[in-house]
Amino acid sequence: MANWPPAILLFALLIPLLFNAVSCKTLKRDVKALNEIKSSLGWRVVYSWVGDDPCGDGDLPPWSGVTCSVQGDYRVVTGLEVYAVSIVGPFPIAVTNLLDLQRLDLHNNKLTGPIPPQIGRLKRLKVLNLRWNKLQDVLPPEIGELKSLTHLYLSFNSFNGEIPRELANLPALRYLYLHENRFVGRIPAELGNLQNLRHLDVGNNHLVGTIRELIRIEGCFPALRNLYLNNNYLTGGIPAQLANLTNLEILHLSYNKMTGIIPSALARLPRLTYLYLDHNQFSGRIPDAFYKHSFLKEMYIESNAFRQGVNPIGVHKVLEVSDTEFLV
Repeated sequence: MANWPPAILLFALLIPLLFNAVSCKTLKRDVKALNEIKSSLGWRVVYSWVGDDPCGDGDLPPWSGVTCSVQGDYRVVTGLEVYAVSIVGPFPIAVTNLLDLQRLDLHNNKLTGPIPPQIGRLKRLKVLNLRWNKLQDVLPPEIGELKSLTHLYLSFNSFNGEIPRELANLPALRYLYLHENRFVGRIPAELGNLQNLRHLDVGNNHLVGTIRELIRIEGCFPALRNLYLNNNYLTGGIPAQLANLTNLEILHLSYNKMTGIIPSALARLPRLTYLYLDHNQFSGRIPDAFYKHSFLKEMYIESNAFRQGVNPIGVHKVLEVSDTEFLV
């Protein structure tokens, strides 16, 4: 073989790999799990799932929405994306047997009931997207065992109870969407320890507490860009320490019960682009530094108790009659 031309030698080395990729079978555990899921879903999903092997068999292609990868002598399921097909019923618990799953996307369906605690078995999961369903109950603390998770989308459901502190155990988490649910209690300050978190959205819930409580951990939220706390029952003022979140670009505080003045320190956020303060009980004046900010594009201020002469910035919502003094 040492005297063979390089091209022939390379081909000879690739033959076993190509043969293995074509001939290897799908892990029986994954085949069983997907067939259990198939039997529990409606016809809109399964009509295109032909054959017994979800990764494809012979001339049959992989099932729609199923992604497979070769690991050693077997193929394993690494992705399941079945969304907007009107899946009805409880979360398919057989999904938690797909131990090599990296992406699970079941958004925009009609799933009901809770997320099962067995979700914690999916140690390799990076993306979990369950938004726009009818899921209920509390979030299982076992979600905190998904150490590889980078994206968690649970918005537009009916989850209740408190936001579990175990979410702070997800070191790779970058995007956390929990808005439009029925969460109560305080936002766990432990979330501030997530070194990679860029986007936190807990808007449109029933949350209480203050921003001061949320950012009480020194050095919290070092990578946070977007913070959505709107449409809750938050009280207290805006602490000057919020200016320590130097990567913040969007701060959404609308429709809460917050009071006090707007600290001038907030204008030191170098990347602040959108500031939503409307529909609270803020008072005083907007510091001049906000009007000189080089990045700030929009500032919503209506329905507060600001002094006459305070102006919004950018395109803003139609102001109420009682707020006409704030018009530019």
